[in-house]
Amino acid sequence: MTYTQTQDSWIGRARHHDDEDALRLLESDGTRVAEPTLDPWVSDLSPHELRALHRDMVLTRRLDAEGVALQRQGQLALWAPCRGQEATQVGTAHALAPGDFVFPSYREHGVLLGRGAQPADYVLAWRGEEHSAYDHTTINAAPPQIIIGAQSLHATGWAMGAQRDGSTDVAVAYYGDGATSQGDVNEAMVFASSFRAPVVFVCSNNQWAISEPVTVQSEFPLAGRAPGFGIPSLRIDGNDALACVAAMRWALDRARRGEGPSFLEAVTYRMGPHTTSDDPTRYREPGEVEAWAERDPIARLEAYLRAEGMLDDGGLAEVARAADALAAEVRAACIGATTRAPETIFDHVYAEPHAGLAQQKAEYAQYLAGFEVSR
Repeated sequence: MTYTQTQDSWIGRARHHDDEDALRLLESDGTRVAEPTLDPWVSDLSPHELRALHRDMVLTRRLDAEGVALQRQGQLALWAPCRGQEATQVGTAHALAPGDFVFPSYREHGVLLGRGAQPADYVLAWRGEEHSAYDHTTINAAPPQIIIGAQSLHATGWAMGAQRDGSTDVAVAYYGDGATSQGDVNEAMVFASSFRAPVVFVCSNNQWAISEPVTVQSEFPLAGRAPGFGIPSLRIDGNDALACVAAMRWALDRARRGEGPSFLEAVTYRMGPHTTSDDPTRYREPGEVEAWAERDPIARLEAYLRAEGMLDDGGLAEVARAADALAAEVRAACIGATTRAPETIFDHVYAEPHAGLAQQKAEYAQYLAGFEVSR
């Protein structure tokens, strides 16, 4: 549904967070359906673009599985799985222009893939080898944010700067349903609305903020909050890649035309744990997970492409090989990483060295030397 500050009052609306009223273009079985709000925004998608959408979703899932495996094998300190959320991440990323800048949370592996991240970029920070893992200027993506919702402020500030530079580039903040309870997100929406900042807020409503269901955080769908800030919103099926492309194009177009921010609630599901340190079986019923598995985003798009004659067994095999190759490159980048000396942590704290920093580095080196075994 589309919500603005002047229509569709939420008073008395159904108190649910399922996807039954979310806008979609593909049903769970891959059947294409008409949706007047979204249809115009994907009418020009070519078979090549649709296959690329599917390919990146498959690559994202394989990359995610490798990240989990590497953590279980002690090669990574932590990993935040994104299985089940590939359509939201890849679909919205495919709609972006090269100059747009994304501000992801720690789970947006598919967004980073869509922005051109390299194999090492996904794992070096989680291995503790780098602060950021990638050069944000080469893929136009800020470092993944661990502090819940903080990236919404960064995105809004970047958007206001682009606005003052006369640029048509747009900022995008990605966060989960839990972040909507954070003050940072609400403050960012106030600024974005007041200054008509060219920013899109993408909320991946995956139903769970660690062990707390979204229904505890909000009685009503999250898309209904944005109009209170004067920000139009769409509530879309986050497991429908076509709907995600369309909604993002709609929001980006508004921003580029100077109409200000938009809010997208992508209704999806986190199939795995919150992170590899979480056990979701302690708070989720198996039946719930099984029900959402039937709405799998990759299977849905694959069924549609097969029905339209755009994808066959040969194409699927080629995609599977590409996914395995990416996973192998990620694993090699992780295991082959060179751990630098501990005291190099001081090397890039400031642009120029100074006496105080040199003293701290020397003291830290002396501290480390205390652990050396004398011979």
